[in-house]
Amino acid sequence: MKCSVIYGDVFARHDMDLHAESSSRFRTVLGGVPAGLRWRDPVRASVADLERVHRPQHVRWIREISNGTRYLDANTYITPHSFDVASYAAGSACAAMERSLDGEHCFALVRPPGHHAEPDRAMGFCIFNNAGVAAAKALEAVDRVAIVDWDLHHGNGTQTIFYGSDRVLYCSVHEADAFPKTGWVDEIGSGPGRGYTLNAPLQPGATIADYLSIFKEVFIPAIIRFRPDVVIVSAGQDPLFDDRRGHMNLEPADFGVLTGLLIDATDLPLALVLEGGYGPSHGRAVSHIFRALRGDRAEPGDRPVRRSTQEVVGILKKVRFL
Repeated sequence: MKCSVIYGDVFARHDMDLHAESSSRFRTVLGGVPAGLRWRDPVRASVADLERVHRPQHVRWIREISNGTRYLDANTYITPHSFDVASYAAGSACAAMERSLDGEHCFALVRPPGHHAEPDRAMGFCIFNNAGVAAAKALEAVDRVAIVDWDLHHGNGTQTIFYGSDRVLYCSVHEADAFPKTGWVDEIGSGPGRGYTLNAPLQPGATIADYLSIFKEVFIPAIIRFRPDVVIVSAGQDPLFDDRRGHMNLEPADFGVLTGLLIDATDLPLALVLEGGYGPSHGRAVSHIFRALRGDRAEPGDRPVRRSTQEVVGILKKVRFL
């Protein structure tokens, strides 16, 4: 299957020296992109695209305050370039989704990340919800979208956007009790969306054995049952063992394992959107993701599944679509 990457220098313009989410992240990330891959230019989201998931007041506010450099909260900054860059991040996520609908795996290497952005709030380094904007645009043309979020942190913004919808299945595996302190197993959706949100909070120190247990016993069966038309991955590689922002123990090759599982289980091209990832081995993780997208399959090491993970699996297996 064809495979491509979306990237452009525009993503370096939203920048603040010494901040964890700065343009220097891409020095590591881009080193993981293999030779011979099709590179696609970034695409800018329209205001209408953004307003499918964000309130018009939020979009207008971000545009108006992008006239200087300041903090919006304790860890989210904005610069004179941020409205434009964040618009390109959301638009490029949409472009990756459209490439996947055309039969091509596509990884949008964008920043700022997006999965913490709420309909009316920027937070957690995120300004617009890139995966959410892409999913909402996809629903203009297809019936169902699955979003798989393997970032270290729970994607509270993505969950909020689709919490009442039965057209989006949101599956998040993340470190329990980490920022933003959401994503517990009892958060399963509301109204028509009850049962279409699956949260797997794992205790610190989780390995690929724990992640595989969640994917094989919970996420993949749910995705198969849901029968999505497109699968979007909020691809944050901060669960890596050397990422100081968390306490997980994934190896770079493990992200290739997870990618391969999703491809083989759904037989659908993936649209991946970069979220977090700040450790030295991030580039190698990205490399393994691309290897899986191009057909390589890696075998995970033999490690035990922890009892705490088994308990999460047991609870989530009881969740059913209504």
